[in-house]
Amino acid sequence: MGRGRREQSVVEEAVNRSAGAGRRVQLGPDQIVREDWETDRAILVGLAANTQDIPQQEESLAELSELSMTAGADPVAFHLQVRSAPSAATYVGKGKVEEIRDDANAHDATLVVFDDDLTPAQQRNLEQELGGRRVLDRTQLILDIFAQHATTREGKIQVELAQLRYRLPRLGGRGLYLSRLGGGIGTRGPGETILEVDRRRIGRRIAQLKRELEEMSKTRRVKRARRGKGTLPQIALVGYTNAGKSSLLNRLCGAEVLVADKLFSTLDTTVRRVALDSGRVLLFGDTVGFVRKLPHELVRAFHSTLEEVAEADLLLHVVDASSSDPGRNVRVVRDVLVNIGATCVPELIVWNKTDISPPELVRRLLADEPGSVAVSARTGEGGEALVETVLHRIDAGRESLDLLIPFSRGEILHALHLSGDVLEKSHSSQGTRVLVRLPRADAARFREFVVQGCEKGLDPETDLDTDLEASMLSSRNGRQDRVKKNGQST
Repeated sequence: MGRGRREQSVVEEAVNRSAGAGRRVQLGPDQIVREDWETDRAILVGLAANTQDIPQQEESLAELSELSMTAGADPVAFHLQVRSAPSAATYVGKGKVEEIRDDANAHDATLVVFDDDLTPAQQRNLEQELGGRRVLDRTQLILDIFAQHATTREGKIQVELAQLRYRLPRLGGRGLYLSRLGGGIGTRGPGETILEVDRRRIGRRIAQLKRELEEMSKTRRVKRARRGKGTLPQIALVGYTNAGKSSLLNRLCGAEVLVADKLFSTLDTTVRRVALDSGRVLLFGDTVGFVRKLPHELVRAFHSTLEEVAEADLLLHVVDASSSDPGRNVRVVRDVLVNIGATCVPELIVWNKTDISPPELVRRLLADEPGSVAVSARTGEGGEALVETVLHRIDAGRESLDLLIPFSRGEILHALHLSGDVLEKSHSSQGTRVLVRLPRADAARFREFVVQGCEKGLDPETDLDTDLEASMLSSRNGRQDRVKKNGQST
């Protein structure tokens, strides 16, 4: 057995020791931890700080139900307790724990999912109080969904890293059992426990994954820099999970991105070129969807992927107009954008799924977000208006310049190709005439070459001929003046 396989085996054994009785997790060839789901009947539990929070927590439980079904479980009952603060021992009160246990017995439930993070002690106590049933919190559930949907090598590494970071402080089980005793004077007594060995092994695995992820991040940055040198505008699709981002990307560019009525059906960033009828070419990127209470471990692990969002020229913030609270979904996504440093990127709100939304609701949403666009990725309605708005927003951050570059300044022409879109190019006796569209931040360093009095574009058949005639006339007049001066001097 090779070293890599041995490392996988010991990490798998360590994770299973922390999984508890009756549970089994496996590390596949990609080493992602996957729960052994068998269509569990699940009971979902939430906590509201006061009565005013009940509607919001009910929505959160409804989302937890969708997450559970996406993971493969079957929600059979819901419990919501109003409590000012979680119980340090069991998260909910003792009476509520007994109620959940009775309900689990009545529904033959095998799984209890809590809508917030649980401490290791709370999870152990709940499993004991609930008759050995599996107890998961929201983070564990989302991590398992990510493990099911990760397809690329980078995605799998990111998910495994997030899982191990989450599980490391939750390792437990045998305590001093199988402790390694030292030998000789001064070494008697409890030695290194199996728990300490597990922590060290998982710590090494985390360090290895971080190194691999950093190498992949370097490759991603190189690819992103090459796309930047191509000067193609980059548009990133962001939004709440299941808002229809992948469907919209397919509608815009005919890409075959996975579309499913599930949460987190897309994990890996997909970038596609879109050639418009006008000849313009844009880059559209689809990213992982967001949810409320997105696990911090996932944000850290997927940071290199989410960097694509921060580097975009425009964010298409896709929102499900038919959801129960579109405004809340917008706020959740914007909170995540703050965490990844993408608040400076221009944002365009796109209200999707208008074909199943009441028209009066769509009109109100458009009024609430001036400049937003309403579309239906399924029917294509509003697609042309969306493309026009995207082009307008992209061009608003760019400036068109009409430049005349001397033949002796070839490096300037090269820099223009790297920094902007060279729309037209012709040659005259004075140099190379170009019409270029540049980001406003780059336009300042080329202003010395701007053709004075010609700011509206370049007509090579008229403007250059006029320049050439003016140049020839100036040259002819100059020769005539020199002849007159020579004759006078003679």
